[in-house]
Amino acid sequence: HSHREREITYSIYSPSNPIQFNPIENNKVLMVVISIKQADGDGFLVETTTDTLNQDLIRNIVDVHNGRLRAQVVVDSVRGLAEYGVQKEQSLIGNDELQEKLTGVAVEKGPHYKPDPTGMRCGNPPGPAEENLVQTLRQTALDLEEYVSKNMVQKRIALSASCLKDKLANVRGAVIMAYPMGLPEYDLVRISLDSDDLKSTFVGNEILDPEQTSLWCAGKEFQRDNHQKVSDRLGKNEKTKVICKLTREGSGAPGREPIVKEEERKAMMAHYFKRQEDLKKLAEADDDDYLNSQWADTREMKRNLQGLGSGIKAPGLRFP
Repeated sequence: HSHREREITYSIYSPSNPIQFNPIENNKVLMVVISIKQADGDGFLVETTTDTLNQDLIRNIVDVHNGRLRAQVVVDSVRGLAEYGVQKEQSLIGNDELQEKLTGVAVEKGPHYKPDPTGMRCGNPPGPAEENLVQTLRQTALDLEEYVSKNMVQKRIALSASCLKDKLANVRGAVIMAYPMGLPEYDLVRISLDSDDLKSTFVGNEILDPEQTSLWCAGKEFQRDNHQKVSDRLGKNEKTKVICKLTREGSGAPGREPIVKEEERKAMMAHYFKRQEDLKKLAEADDDDYLNSQWADTREMKRNLQGLGSGIKAPGLRFP
């Protein structure tokens, strides 16, 4: 390598493209940063290169998108598992007390029974002897939650599908340690960790198909045809950072971002409303209303000098 700050390194990429050029600046490989923006200010960062095929980029971004949705289900269900135990069968879901009254069958209650407010779980979590395993469950879930948080955009940390899989594997290992006998197949923890189909979960409508998803930037779509690359859309500058959006294929371009942020819009509306109220008061005021004010009285000075007013008295002066 040269002793200059910027160097070029070479690495094997693939049989179809054997050489990949990775510019390095200040000992850091330069990458194109794709900022995926979603509803309610949510989003994440993904890194790629200008030589990446568009179809590979879209597949990678969709994998991260779906992985974040899976992580939401995993985190929510694992916390419920640690707090209230395994999930009930579909026919038994409901408030335990009501179930006992309606069916006349006593609900199984362990020594550490804690009823689930949602009625989904049995209420028999691991006991104090397994507290370390429960803490491991909660910690791995917290690590996963922090990794997929939208705060990672502010921290400028890009997500990857491989790292997401590692985080999910950590949670899976913690679940196996806490429940070595395994979880029932209908438990949401097991479904979210092992099943490829999340349609039955609360994120089912947001899951995207990599082959039927479009990527948009500045109102233009990343084309998959003719093996087009990222450079065909963004140029060859590896230091590029762009904001993109995902849509389902055939739904057209996503709506444009508002010029003014929501907080700024609310502040502007409050200011204009106050201004409008002030103008309304001025319009309703009498044009000659000021003449009744003390400062507008032309004889006020004379009265003060004569000692008739509340002002300073001037002895020796008399007015007819």
